[in-house]
Amino acid sequence: MSVRQQLLAITLGAALLPMLAVAADSTPAFTPEQEARIGQIASDYLVAHPEVLLQASQKLQQLQEQQQMGAMTEAVIQNQAALVNDKNTPTYGPANAKVAVVEFFDYQCIYCSRLAPVMEQVVKESPTTRFVFKEWPIFGDRWENSLVAAQTGLQVYQQKGAEAYLTYHNGIYATGHNEGKLTQDDITQAAKKVKFDASKATDTQPVLVEINKLAQQIGLSGTPGLIVLPTSGANAQNTTVFPGLASKQAIEAAIKKAAGG
Repeated sequence: MSVRQQLLAITLGAALLPMLAVAADSTPAFTPEQEARIGQIASDYLVAHPEVLLQASQKLQQLQEQQQMGAMTEAVIQNQAALVNDKNTPTYGPANAKVAVVEFFDYQCIYCSRLAPVMEQVVKESPTTRFVFKEWPIFGDRWENSLVAAQTGLQVYQQKGAEAYLTYHNGIYATGHNEGKLTQDDITQAAKKVKFDASKATDTQPVLVEINKLAQQIGLSGTPGLIVLPTSGANAQNTTVFPGLASKQAIEAAIKKAAGG
């Protein structure tokens, strides 16, 4: 049964389900007069019970969200290798970890800033988990330093390694500057703390292009985007996608699920 038919069933009541099932068949179920009468019954019912429209709308939204999450989870499974094994993407944690937490983020995103202290705590308390940081500066066209901070982060990782990258990453968020308030000095100072040498920096634009392409393939529409999955053998039962903010408890539960717990 299509979503449209499900919405109609909700609106008219369970009594019409058998007729809808027949209507789904290729053979016409009703005469034009019968269809007109059914439409009138539905119209009269909705006038008398307008709250049903709200309930039907909420149910339709729920169905659409479930379908969207299913599609995103399937896309994650199909792109598992790109999510957890890209050597150009900053990672922190053991190489042989059984679970990975992948975050798509923008340093200027206010919701990413709210998630940052949660993620910092989860990282500290999850030593056997690999954390993957997908620099995705979606606000780069609006705020240049969104792109500059992402490029610098990738360059820090390439030049100084995982520990330095995490220090830089947390240092940017520690400024509390987002929504266009992040400055070049903020970025310079965070990079200076890990002794980053800008004169030896390499071009990271191809990496950012690939991350953007991956985010679109998965179906993410904004930041933050958080994915928790096994590093191998991901499926719909052990993979969790958070297309937005997530609590510490929810992330920890997703890590446990991905580990088979």
